[in-house]
Amino acid sequence: MARALSDDLRVRVVKASTDGLSARQAAARFGAGISTAIRWIARARTGELAARPQGRRRGSSLDAHEAFIVALIEERRDITLHEMAARPLAERTVSIRRSALSAWLGGRGWTFKKVHPRYWSRSGPTS
Repeated sequence: MARALSDDLRVRVVKASTDGLSARQAAARFGAGISTAIRWIARARTGELAARPQGRRRGSSLDAHEAFIVALIEERRDITLHEMAARPLAERTVSIRRSALSAWLGGRGWTFKKVHPRYWSRSGPTS
């Protein structure tokens, strides 16, 4: 979805449902999706009438430890994810899973791919 539907439409659908129409009937009346109308009405019952924010997720909890993680990499370039996840737990009492650390590093352009040393010694394809 490119952007949220208008709050005016949301209010009209919710008002129609409180006036006695079912969610399906209110959706058909205003040209909204059935599941959208059901979701709006359910959220209105809890007091949430405005659209939720769209866009990128908030930052990671690892952002606060970025300098520490980068220092680990600079200290030892061939450090493994397992070792990187264990160090913050030991030194800062921060629990980090390897998958979260891998995703966080990948999102910042830190990718590590081990290359077998023999790969560089090949001069060309062999038959």
